[in-house]
Amino acid sequence: MDLASLREIQENLRGKVLIRPLDVEPKVVAGCDSSYSRKRGLIIAVFVLFTYPGLELLEVGKALRKVEFPYIPTYLSFRELPALLEAYRDLRRKPDLILVDGQGIAHPRGLGLASHLGVLLDRPTVGVAKSPLFGEFKMPGLRRGEHTSILDGDRVIGAVLRTRTGVKPLFVSPGHRVDVEDSIRYVLELTRGYRLPEPIRSADRLSREIAKGGDIDV
Repeated sequence: MDLASLREIQENLRGKVLIRPLDVEPKVVAGCDSSYSRKRGLIIAVFVLFTYPGLELLEVGKALRKVEFPYIPTYLSFRELPALLEAYRDLRRKPDLILVDGQGIAHPRGLGLASHLGVLLDRPTVGVAKSPLFGEFKMPGLRRGEHTSILDGDRVIGAVLRTRTGVKPLFVSPGHRVDVEDSIRYVLELTRGYRLPEPIRSADRLSREIAKGGDIDV
């Protein structure tokens, strides 16, 4: 499809994104991420489920698919969603909250990967990105938990959040059925000693292992 058609899809789905406090305290949380095997021309998508707040590993969902869409900034969801949806269907249980390695509403058209996924699954999602994509912000202080707002004009669309003292911050934005405040809260509570929240860190590690030639049945 041409980019104009894809932009139209994003604009239409943007109207379905709900930004509101989380309905209930989650009992099962997930992180999802994708890696690429250039040698095999594959995208590897992984969901990792944990209990909350105990962070006991429950389940892993995985999918391998041929790469069918090029990397184009602000259109990442069209590249990664097919594999992520397949990995989600591999799960027996469904998470109450999903942390996504990507943007939420902090996106030029308000529909980053986390928002797109959240709308399609109708599940609460939070975008957790390692670098900024859209919006104005100032850097927060150096201590864990310090954060500043990401702004689109006067509207707060996310936060620059320090998850570990003295380490580069993350760029957090609500995806769907969650607000900025809850996004900050759960990203911090799910970050245990590393820069990344544990669900995303686990999904990232596993997807990279498979991309390097590891067994899909791990």
